[in-house]
Amino acid sequence: MLMIEYRDIGWWYWLVTAVLLTLGVLGHVEGFLAAIGLTLFQLVHFTLREGSIAAFPVQVRFWYLLLLLAALPGPMRLLYWVPTIGTWAQVIFGYCTMARLVSLFPWNREEPFSWKLVARTFFSRPVRGSVKQEFTALD
Repeated sequence: MLMIEYRDIGWWYWLVTAVLLTLGVLGHVEGFLAAIGLTLFQLVHFTLREGSIAAFPVQVRFWYLLLLLAALPGPMRLLYWVPTIGTWAQVIFGYCTMARLVSLFPWNREEPFSWKLVARTFFSRPVRGSVKQEFTALD
């Protein structure tokens, strides 16, 4: 199922980021740098919008930024395929692997960690809005 959320500013950020990462994996290193810059801008924007650095959308962007920075050194650039594919999955299908991973952090969940929780987190259908809210509603 397609989840093109063209009325959401966050969706547009992710779309541009996906394009920039695609340019990067196609050999234009400046695409990676621009994606990092845009993600940093997003991080600031969502921090101001949410009013807290602890807000879930801010956490997702923070960890995403760290992934982009970790992949920046030359020998690590092959890792950029992971956020490139993942960001396109977010833009097209609404499936955000990073949000699902961040939802498993101890401060973002109320239920004990289990393999059942991991399976439900990663294998459930994409949802509109925050994946964290969706999993809380399932409990």
